[in-house]
Amino acid sequence: MTDETRELIWRTVARIPPGQVATYGQVAREAGLGRRARMVGRALRSLPPGSDVPWHRVVNARGEISLPASGDSGQEQRRRLQAEGIVFSDGRIDLDRFRWQPSLDELLWGPPDP
Repeated sequence: MTDETRELIWRTVARIPPGQVATYGQVAREAGLGRRARMVGRALRSLPPGSDVPWHRVVNARGEISLPASGDSGQEQRRRLQAEGIVFSDGRIDLDRFRWQPSLDELLWGPPDP
């Protein structure tokens, strides 16, 4: 993966507002990468320590945290999402309720300039 692609994914994730989530596949599509959901996961794993990219707002297609629940990162992701008002039911997020929906302007004209 090129640095340009990695940064494109990070910029896309940075657009997800607090209190909303996106799936790996949704981020890939929004970034113009088609069905490359796994690439999104790799890009998020390569975030530098202390990054302000809201990695915790990206979940799998079932509305679940993909990181191991017993690990520190999985627990941290859940804490951050709950602090933003995201509700879990049986370990899942209701994507109909909490999924990020880009604005019509973003859909028509693309993301705002950084």
